[in-house]
Amino acid sequence: MKTLENHMVLFDGECPMCNLYTNAFIKTGMLPKDGRMDYQNNMDTVCPLIDKQRAVNEIALVNLQNGEVTYGVKSIFKILGNACPAFAPLFLCKPFVWLMSKFYAFISYNRRVIIPAPAVGDGYSYQPTFKLHYRIAYLLFTWFCTGYMLTAYTHLLNGVVPAGNAYREYFICGGQIIFQGIIIGIIAKEKLWNYLGNIMTISFAGSLLLFIPLALHHLININPIIYTLYFMAIAGLMFLEHLRRSKLLGLNYTLTITWVLYRLMVLLIVLT
Repeated sequence: MKTLENHMVLFDGECPMCNLYTNAFIKTGMLPKDGRMDYQNNMDTVCPLIDKQRAVNEIALVNLQNGEVTYGVKSIFKILGNACPAFAPLFLCKPFVWLMSKFYAFISYNRRVIIPAPAVGDGYSYQPTFKLHYRIAYLLFTWFCTGYMLTAYTHLLNGVVPAGNAYREYFICGGQIIFQGIIIGIIAKEKLWNYLGNIMTISFAGSLLLFIPLALHHLININPIIYTLYFMAIAGLMFLEHLRRSKLLGLNYTLTITWVLYRLMVLLIVLT
């Protein structure tokens, strides 16, 4: 890997995901060992003229020789294009850059609900800008993926859980968003979109774990009871993660209780 010398990337030190992938740039030699710094650590010392809010929203790459700054997906393309010149022409293709910039923004503006930052007092004075359309897009994406995986998984529970129509799991997952949205709207309206993003990350992560038995199903024949027990174990992990994320959001147990109650009501309806 060719190292991009005399450059420093400024990342969100409160974001575990940002810390992970910028550290990968260092480990793989794409950036020098001192080629990254969290922007919470006084970014003015690196580049006094940097657009602070934009650097918080989109990862900033600073040329330490001339002070030039690139942001977002262009920063990543600059690092990757230097490390792997063969891909450089692709990173100049405008349709590809546009598409990747939208994907980057989708992840960046939802990063705090994908992997929540640990509680650190009041946090840094600059925080990622909230963009409603990206949060709604994230909710729709996770809702669709979760509904799809659950629909596929219910076929493995044949004989244990009654079969429903093709859209049952989509309605259940969508109903959870509405039900919990009403509760959080009453308890802490200002945390509505952050909370909904977090619970849909939990649901999406749980649905991804269902892919393992779905893949095994095509290789070996397993009793539906085993699939049911596995599903219950995943639900238990989701419960613990809901508790953890609620604590990070400064919410009490009420939302976890209503989250469980909704699922119990749905289960009762499905079984009857």
